Amino acid sequence: MPKVRLIGADGEQVGIVATDEARQMARDADLDLVEVAAGAKPPVARLLDYSKYKYEQDQKAKAARKHQTQVNVREIKLRPKIAVHDYNTKKGHVTRFLKHGDKVKVTIMFRGREQAHPERGRDLLYRLFEDLEGLATIESKPLQEGRNMSMLLGPSKEAIKAAEQKAANGGKEPEPEEKVPDHPQAVKADTVAPEIEADEAEAPAEAEEAPAEDSPEASDE
Repeated sequence: MPKVRLIGADGEQVGIVATDEARQMARDADLDLVEVAAGAKPPVARLLDYSKYKYEQDQKAKAARKHQTQVNVREIKLRPKIAVHDYNTKKGHVTRFLKHGDKVKVTIMFRGREQAHPERGRDLLYRLFEDLEGLATIESKPLQEGRNMSMLLGPSKEAIKAAEQKAANGGKEPEPEEKVPDHPQAVKADTVAPEIEADEAEAPAEAEEAPAEDSPEASDE
């Protein structure tokens, strides 16, 4: 390329100059002549410290990867006639994945005569979604493919918030907040009972009722 459109070290437009002249300017400034737009006519080149430029570009790419959220897709497999204990265990896994910010593919596996009742698998998938109590959103409705029926769940805003709090706490689950009584004068029951018992214990016994003056016991006779 006999000529280049040259950009100076400070970003100023030098203009179109001969390539040899641009190289000489780079040597005089102890810089590098770097082509930044080869498709332009003429090509665009810039005077810069290439090692410093490369380092800055690597740092920017590293920062972009650090702040990039990586979403994984996990898979949980169920049977239409799953036992209650196994169902609760699988639901716990799905809950943990969603709170981690992952998507979950829930698959129902049919065998034999179970394939004649796909509605059972569909009902089970929707039941799981409801039991997650707002942690999930349905990204793909139940779809049957051969012997399997799958539904894709994504984390809801609540689940994403839980994942961000967990990341901020170094991977630990956030501690639950202590509930404050609604009424400003309300106090906890476990703090009221001892005080009431103490007051009852310290309260003096009521004086026995004095006999009436006209009673035989009160008469001097």
